[in-house]
Amino acid sequence: MNNGWKEYKLGAVARLSKDTYLPKKNDHLPYIGLEHIQEQGLRLISIGDSDSITSQKYHFKEKDILFGKLRPYFRKVIKPNFAGICSTDIWVVRALENYDQDYLFYFFANQEFVDTANSGDSGTRMPRADWNYVKNTIWQFPPLPEQRAIAGVLSSLDDKIDLLHRQNKTLEGMAEALWRKMFVVDAEPDWAKGKLGDIALINPLRSIKKGASATYIDMSNMPTSGPFPKDWIKREFTSGIKFKNGDTIIARITPCLENGKTAYINFLNSDEVAWGSTEYIVMAPKAGYCAEWVYSLARSNDFRDFAIQNMTGTSGRQRVSGDSIAQYEIAIPPTNYFEKFRTFAEPIMEHIKKNSFQIRTLSRLREALLPKLMSGEVRVKM
Repeated sequence: MNNGWKEYKLGAVARLSKDTYLPKKNDHLPYIGLEHIQEQGLRLISIGDSDSITSQKYHFKEKDILFGKLRPYFRKVIKPNFAGICSTDIWVVRALENYDQDYLFYFFANQEFVDTANSGDSGTRMPRADWNYVKNTIWQFPPLPEQRAIAGVLSSLDDKIDLLHRQNKTLEGMAEALWRKMFVVDAEPDWAKGKLGDIALINPLRSIKKGASATYIDMSNMPTSGPFPKDWIKREFTSGIKFKNGDTIIARITPCLENGKTAYINFLNSDEVAWGSTEYIVMAPKAGYCAEWVYSLARSNDFRDFAIQNMTGTSGRQRVSGDSIAQYEIAIPPTNYFEKFRTFAEPIMEHIKKNSFQIRTLSRLREALLPKLMSGEVRVKM
């Protein structure tokens, strides 16, 4: 046992809150479901509104720990800085007296706890973590000052990550605002009428040798907001959609399309070709047009609504085709408009890329430090 660390049952350190709340019309309370929490990232990617809720939910206070208790979402853990309501598939957890809430948040985010919750889940069709089981598991906890010091180290990394995410959101918002003003609000009536396929290649030919190791982006790493993928790996090429820098890729299958899974590719080496799921559609600008314009279009609500309305197939497995995407109607301005937008948007996308690489590095550092700090393998100087 580490010096000063003592063993406790989890139930002696934390308690589960089950304060319920039935939303009333026009409450407009923040609502958090599992779909709003980014797995691995320990952050919210969006927030719902209680006006869309018709059943009882759990009420949470500012800085309560929200832990996704439904398998496979045990890594969905956040600590919001506001009060609201959340899904009943989320635990609302509070530290007891003499224990630090911030430290407990990272305790719940640690993979060792996640694995323990997983081993004691109950239910067959939709297994859920069992609080009666985990509250009796025994853990080592450091003294309160060391809890605060450990949480301080990890929180400083998360603060830097959050700042970079907010910068990226602001930057993309600037590009989106200009795109909408130039190509929607200020569109001229005499612009040529055309279709997306007139100025963009849909699923253009790309080449990767069978069996070659190439960059691969899994659907789970496609962002629902922002242009940059969460992560990627090297994987032996078998079959799939291929893409390179300057391409925009979108998910074509439900519910990934509805959730907005879209990425802009600008992080590969020169002339490198990457690949991913056959459930992607690739869009690339034709000569004289603008890659950043294509990405901005893909993020627009009108385009996504069109793609969703043109999905076909059986319920739950519907897809939109590349041929349908190519038929999306657009107004085509003179090419100098695209060049003007590119001059503004290209450095913005480069800045977002730079920030995103920093986020990736800091997130990996936090993931490496978290289990070592929580086990006492790495100690914080007091």
